[in-house]
Amino acid sequence: MNIACFVRRTLAARVPSRPRGVRALVLPLTSSGAAFPLHPELFCENAGDLIIVMHSDPSRHRVRRAHSLFLFLLFIPLVVPPVTGAAQQLTPASHNSSEHHINSDDRPWFRIERTEVAGGAEILTVFGNLQGLRRDAGANDTEVPLVSILRDTLGDTDEENDRLRDVWMLTYTRPTFVQRVASAVPFFFARVGNKKRAGKGAPPAVIDLSQSDDDVWRRFLWLALRNVFINPYGVIAKSSSRALLRNADEYRKAHVIRALAVLTLYESEADVESVFTPTEMREIQARLMLTQMTFGGIVDDGYLQRVYQNQNTSQLDERGHNWELLRQRAEAEGLYFDPLEMPDGSTTHAMLWAARSDLTRTRTAPWNKRFLNIANPWGDKELLRWQGYTEIRYFDADNRAVPSETPGARAVEMIPLALYGLDNPKIPTLLIDFRDGGNPKRREMSRRVLEDVARDVLSLSRFGDIHYFLGRTVFDFVTGRRGMDINQPRRIRAYSQLKLLLSLSASLDPEFRNEISRRVEQISLNPLENDLAAEARLARQQYAALMTEARRPGGLPAKLDRDRRAELVPTSHGRTTRIMFRVANVASLGLYTHREQSAGPQRHGELDTTRRLAYHRRFLREVAKSSPVIEVVWDTEEVHRSLRYVAEHGRHAGTATASAAARVFARTNDEETRRLALNCLYRINNETAKKELLRISLDPVVESSWRTISAEYLRLAIQEEQRIAPSDIKAIVSVIGQ
Repeated sequence: MNIACFVRRTLAARVPSRPRGVRALVLPLTSSGAAFPLHPELFCENAGDLIIVMHSDPSRHRVRRAHSLFLFLLFIPLVVPPVTGAAQQLTPASHNSSEHHINSDDRPWFRIERTEVAGGAEILTVFGNLQGLRRDAGANDTEVPLVSILRDTLGDTDEENDRLRDVWMLTYTRPTFVQRVASAVPFFFARVGNKKRAGKGAPPAVIDLSQSDDDVWRRFLWLALRNVFINPYGVIAKSSSRALLRNADEYRKAHVIRALAVLTLYESEADVESVFTPTEMREIQARLMLTQMTFGGIVDDGYLQRVYQNQNTSQLDERGHNWELLRQRAEAEGLYFDPLEMPDGSTTHAMLWAARSDLTRTRTAPWNKRFLNIANPWGDKELLRWQGYTEIRYFDADNRAVPSETPGARAVEMIPLALYGLDNPKIPTLLIDFRDGGNPKRREMSRRVLEDVARDVLSLSRFGDIHYFLGRTVFDFVTGRRGMDINQPRRIRAYSQLKLLLSLSASLDPEFRNEISRRVEQISLNPLENDLAAEARLARQQYAALMTEARRPGGLPAKLDRDRRAELVPTSHGRTTRIMFRVANVASLGLYTHREQSAGPQRHGELDTTRRLAYHRRFLREVAKSSPVIEVVWDTEEVHRSLRYVAEHGRHAGTATASAAARVFARTNDEETRRLALNCLYRINNETAKKELLRISLDPVVESSWRTISAEYLRLAIQEEQRIAPSDIKAIVSVIGQ
């Protein structure tokens, strides 16, 4: 059985049917043209993990099998634990010593600033009070612009025709020439300095919410071009191009994660009234979440709420699991567990401390570093001579953290051991080891080295070599089950959130915060990264440049006009033509985008109608999904208003709107709602709407009065020569008796 057949059969056995609203992607697997669909369940962290598998000659296959066997044998010493005696649990001495942090200068953590853009748009910028960056210059230096979002309002105040466009994380910048060259050096894992000044013009956006699918197709086009034109030139060319693209992708991903965290914190702040509607905030956050998935850009808007809810639930579960896991291991080993909180009270990281007085005590139980992944602190000569940062904490007789003025409180000198990230699927992620600075970096490098050696040097992949696939599967399973912090794919999320935590937190001692920040920068593997102080400076400069572009006629106003002309294409061209335009856009790497000739005031009416229909479509789909009986949960007047608008502009509505109206009819007992839903299906001039009317007219469960109304609407549709599927015409004629 050849490789392609094995992959097809394996995926067919493992992958469930794809969810509605997400299209499958078909990639060729064999030289004969056989193909299989890549479903959305195959979301991965890196698009480079998906490759085209071709037939290989037997000799090359034997070489790959030998390389795979070599790598598998290499993994065995890493995953087989040493034989030790049974561990004896110690009396826990840990306690949560953190408190909910309050902004020290009584200012809100975040505020919003609006900037008008000529042509009917506005920029909404979230400013953060980054007290972690406080300097002697005064409190004003702590306010930094963080996230800017372009909202296209068409010049009015009605939210129904608004459209969100670009999102800028203002710390995200174009790299310098030196940074870009360093990012292309294979097996180079270090920073090369900071960017001094932001470039001219508008800063790069991390995502365009109005064209989220562009990133997906361009990513696969770059992958195909690299496989065809670069990889054949040898290991150096292949590994260099891969390193360049991976570093750029991870740099962007890190800032997307930080933008998502900023917006989440802004939304949770009770004292600040949000300028975003709930639907807008959900769309922004869900789209930012989906950028971390290979096929996330093509997920339909109707599934954004589900994505948002599922991701949030998964994140809370992971944090809670890792919190308890790390706390229990700290207690068992006699360490102090100290969670670190964001301004909203969410815990994304945790510290482990050791009491200096405990270092000299005799311990009978062996050290078990499972899930902790640090060396034994008991009897460590380096800790006994520790001259680094320490803190004085106060505890009562029951080892509970108390204020220093509490009667009977005893002072304990605490030594920091390690800092962990809690946003990881299985185990806490070691981010900083205060005794061994190279420990986290080696673990961070493990994933990249394994991937680079296997793919670029040995030309192996999970989908192309069964032996490597089995070896990596066993390796990942054993390291995960044993709590070994090696090859963790979400370490970038933990580091991004830690940098934001250090910027926002004023509760950390400045000396300790600087120590953590220094170690984080030393561990960074991406040459494109800048440190915290440089990012704050660049954010201010890029915000100033963005405001200049907003005021310049040839800047954002001109871009806004181009985007609107591209938005008008579906109103003027059919499906086939639009597909050809998209192919040209992808093939040219975005250099060509078809736009209509004018998007002036005379065509604003078309944009207004199209956007309002999209707004009411999303609302009706949400209504239909939320409850078996709509009027129990929703305000029927709001539902009626949406149905009336759709009926009034039915000739512009699509199949998704027709399906939503049909589901509304099925999930309500209100007569007016049902009447309006049937009227929508009659007014919407497409095959789906008439198919739904036919189904209702033939459904014996539906009351006869509604079936009669449906049949009458079908009769009128035939007389008006509306679009009806040929297969449905005969059935409709039999229903209406003509």
